[in-house]
Amino acid sequence: MALEDFLEPEVAIAAAVTAVVASPPIRKAIRKGAVYGLAGLLIARDKVMAVASEAKKGIKGAQKPETAAPAETEAAAPA
Repeated sequence: MALEDFLEPEVAIAAAVTAVVASPPIRKAIRKGAVYGLAGLLIARDKVMAVASEAKKGIKGAQKPETAAPAETEAAAPA
């Protein structure tokens, strides 16, 4: 490559990006961000699954009183 090639904006930007990405502090920050990001996604997934599980229990619980309602009225009738 000639010296003039390095003065082109595309080449200069590519060289700068490569230098930044190859920098140890930047790589450490990217890794740390990836770890925290993945941990956040896993926590969010657990929360969504817990809400879905509670909603499922609530739906099942809402269906049970319909079957238990006749037994309660029979117990109340003799009194």
